[in-house]
Amino acid sequence: MSALDTLQVFQALNSSPNSRLEHSAELGDGMAAALWSNHHDAREYQAPTHHTLSCYIAGGTETFRRSNPGSKGAPGKLCVLPAGHQSEWVINGEIRLAHVYVSAEQFALGCITLLDREPRTLQLRESTFLDDPEQTRRFHQLIRMNWNEPGERLLTSSLASALLDHALLSQIGRREGLQLKGGLAAHQRRQLVETIEHHLGEPLSIGQLAAQCALSPYHFARMFRESFGVPPHQYLLARRLARARDLLRNSSLALGDVALACGFASASHFANRFKQHLGGTPGEYRTAFR
Repeated sequence: MSALDTLQVFQALNSSPNSRLEHSAELGDGMAAALWSNHHDAREYQAPTHHTLSCYIAGGTETFRRSNPGSKGAPGKLCVLPAGHQSEWVINGEIRLAHVYVSAEQFALGCITLLDREPRTLQLRESTFLDDPEQTRRFHQLIRMNWNEPGERLLTSSLASALLDHALLSQIGRREGLQLKGGLAAHQRRQLVETIEHHLGEPLSIGQLAAQCALSPYHFARMFRESFGVPPHQYLLARRLARARDLLRNSSLALGDVALACGFASASHFANRFKQHLGGTPGEYRTAFR
């Protein structure tokens, strides 16, 4: 099953006889993108498990939410539809829009790595018809690319990550009235992040990390996921791939040396993991950004 088949917003549009999917792609790192055309339609989204960033590319001047019919869309307008939200839409006339879908896990990783905050305490603010020229420019760059060509696919993935980072920095809010249960203490979380960052090139076991928090591996894994939103192995892999991307873009290290510096057992293992998560090989990534 394609990851796109699990995205409720994607499926809600895909099930409409009036909407047309122009293009879609899984971008790796828990993100996907789609370009849609639609006309004279009504759609609703009921508590999706993923986040959706949306940009109106053309039309939309008679599109509105049923809860606020006086506010209309327009080319360049942005919407932020967080996981768990509910919305009903009326599309009058023609519309063309781009979507970037973000998994809950990728949102959690962004909260940790970009904001140094526990994901459970944060949420994306639901917003309709925003004006943000920088984000709109990124969406237009995104739809001009060939998402099936490896080099451009890697650039597309980076643009989608930039869209998410911008949303995290500008559209984040605290969850009010939240009482956290379980999870790691803030000082433990910060210490773990520091340890992992300083030892990405070395073998790290869950036992080593658990001992740092004076917990059994079983309880540590459960509490880590509570606080970080992802299991320890997934977080570690994400940080190793992030370090690899940085080295590929900003150093002249051979691919095998990049693999070792990021804790991968071999160049082939590194290449397989990199392509699985980003849609292209390390060599293609380096070429794309040079």
